[in-house]
Order: sequence, then structure tokens, then C-alpha cells
Amino acid sequence: MTTATIAKLSERIEAIASLPPEIPLPSDVETLIARLLDALEQGDVRAAEQGADGTWNAVPWVKRGILLGFRAGRVVPMPEGPASSSDQAAAFFDKHTIPPRALTLRDGVRVVPGGTSIRRGAYVAPGVVCMPPTFINVGAYVGPGTMVDSHALVGSCAQIGERVHLSAGAQIGGVLEPVNATPVIIESDAIVGGNCGVYEGTIVRSRAVLGAGVVLTRGTPVFDLVRERVYRADADRPLEIPEGAVVVPGARAVRGEWAGTEGLSLQTPVIVKYRDEKTDLATALEQWLR
Repeated sequence: MTTATIAKLSERIEAIASLPPEIPLPSDVETLIARLLDALEQGDVRAAEQGADGTWNAVPWVKRGILLGFRAGRVVPMPEGPASSSDQAAAFFDKHTIPPRALTLRDGVRVVPGGTSIRRGAYVAPGVVCMPPTFINVGAYVGPGTMVDSHALVGSCAQIGERVHLSAGAQIGGVLEPVNATPVIIESDAIVGGNCGVYEGTIVRSRAVLGAGVVLTRGTPVFDLVRERVYRADADRPLEIPEGAVVVPGARAVRGEWAGTEGLSLQTPVIVKYRDEKTDLATALEQWLR
């Protein structure tokens, strides 16, 4: 899709999205939504973009277009049957504007049998491996060579880089609203351990390693034992894990006399080292699974 075509699509979506709820949507809305979803699947547009300085920013018109798809959609059986078959049995019932995505062998994606679902409007690059069951939501971007392991979730508009390993049970949260909010970002060559949760626009920089069970949210402080500092989100910036950081679950004591008497502590992620040759050797075995 050319730059001029994208600009026209953006302008039209912004105009329709601004219409009050009481005004009927124009007749071309479903065509526009389909064109946006096609552009997302082809990687021509993304829900977030990285600037030259490394910062990530949401692309609001893309997120408005996805939300418009939900607004314009009606719930139908999937796969959809004749219009008169409103009571037909089906495996799923969802908005007709954003159905499951149909892959072909030409897409170059390996989807292992067992219940994976990739939604329309998700970019899944050649070389991606999806172990069952996996769910990749609308607006997500999954880069080449990434493995999405069993029971992993890639939420709406989440951006996953190249050669990332999302281990079994990893949850990458989605961020559709507000439209200006940056979605979760997992940069290239990062490893997200089993049963990790990354939510609320957190950015995990390239080559970082999240040990099994690490949970990152906007309100989560991360303690860096190597650099002796604390990473937090603020009003203008999400939580950010530095490049190459190795993060494990930790705990910190709860202040207060009673809490101290009871020996209470709170879960908190801790950076224990930065990725080196030994870390890379320990993670190299995953290549044999691809």
C-alpha cells in the first residue's frame, strides 16, 4: 500500500471515527475496515512505530480504525453461514468485521495443530512458529523467527520483534484504549519466560530476558542490582526494561512494624545481571525446536 493510499485511508477513518454514536455509519465503513486490516496483515501499517531515537509511539488512527471495526460489526456464527441461519451451531460467535485470519502455506507461518487462533488484522511474519494453543489478537505484530509457545497470548496491538521467544503461558497484554497509549513492546531477541505477564504498555528492550513468573505492569517498580537504580513508569512514560537485562522474580520487605512482625513481603522484579555469552549459550537450545 502506497504512502498516499495510507494517508487517504487514515483521513477517512479519522473522519468516520469522530462521528457521534447517534449518527449512522456511512456505507463504505466495512470496506475501509477491511482495507485497514489488510494493511496491518501485510505490515504496511502498524499500531505503534519506533522513532529514530528508539522511542515507541502509538499510531492513533490505526487504533481508531480497529475500534471502528468493533463498532460497525455484528455478532455472527463463525464460520459464518447463510444470513437466515441465526440459530446455527458454531464454534465461535464474534464481530463479523474482525473474523479469524485465514493463513495459507505461502504466509510461511508454522501453526502446529491444537487450537491456535490468529485474528484478522494481525501481522505474523514468515518464520513465526505458533505452538498450540496460541492466540494473537487484532493489530498485533509478530516479527520473523519468533516462537509463540503453548498457551501464550499476544494481545491487541502488541508489538513483538524478531527472534523473540514467548514461552509457555506468557501473557502479552493488549492496549486499544486510550488510542494514544503505547501498546506492550517486546523488542527483538528478547526471551519471555514461562507464565510471565507483560501489561499496560511496558517496553522490554532487545535481548532482555524475563525469567519464569515475572510480572510487569505500569505500577511495578523494577530493582536493578547491577546499576543500583529503580525503574518505574511515570505520567509520560511506561515502564521500560533495559536492553540485555536479565529479570527474575524477587521480593522486598513491607514497611511498618506490624508487617515486619508478620514477615510480609511484596513481589517485585529484580535485574540480577545483563545478558552475556553464558546467558546466550543457555538459551541457544531453543533454536533446535524451530
